[in-house]
Amino acid sequence: MSWPLGLALVALIAALLIGFIFYRTETWPMRTTHEGIGETERVARDVKNAFVSIAHLQPRITVNNRVYVEQTTPTSELVLVSRQIEVEHEFVHTWMGSSKRVKLHGTFIAKGGFDLRQNVIVDLRPTAILIHLPHAQVLDVIQDRVEVLAFENGFWNPISAADVQNELSILPQLARQKAAETDLPAEAERSIQQQLEERVHTAQPLKLVFTNPTSTD
Repeated sequence: MSWPLGLALVALIAALLIGFIFYRTETWPMRTTHEGIGETERVARDVKNAFVSIAHLQPRITVNNRVYVEQTTPTSELVLVSRQIEVEHEFVHTWMGSSKRVKLHGTFIAKGGFDLRQNVIVDLRPTAILIHLPHAQVLDVIQDRVEVLAFENGFWNPISAADVQNELSILPQLARQKAAETDLPAEAERSIQQQLEERVHTAQPLKLVFTNPTSTD
């Protein structure tokens, strides 16, 4: 190979290399933007799919305060944890020296989770993924069984059907109150945090922001 041809080949390779570097430099912001948009869309899809899988709910998703997906709510409640609750209540009434006594023991299943009639909003930001949803609560208390521990009629003060009905209505109230005093709601919040983290893979931290639920009655 002659020297002029060799120098021309070297010059051509150098020109191509310089052109390639210049092209990559000029298109870097566009490529970075496209890659960022693609990653944001992937995370948004992951979050949406996670909620659909866990709660059959598509939350409202915003990206930098712009709406990306609107919320749909095919179900009203999401039950995540349940616990057995036992309560007792005793009724004693004395009239003219004659006493009647009823004592009941109730076993209930308390269910903790989220009221999905409240707004669920996912806000995707460069520094974090913020998920706004209401605090977990005791959604329902279901009677499992009731045992009669005492049923004693007074001689002229017998137990009436109204007495029994009133005692039976008190037990669920006591069970709900006892369930609310446990860590059932907190356990439900930890459960949804864990399930979302298992399904959504992203570099940004995933933060749950809980708000007080509003009455929907």
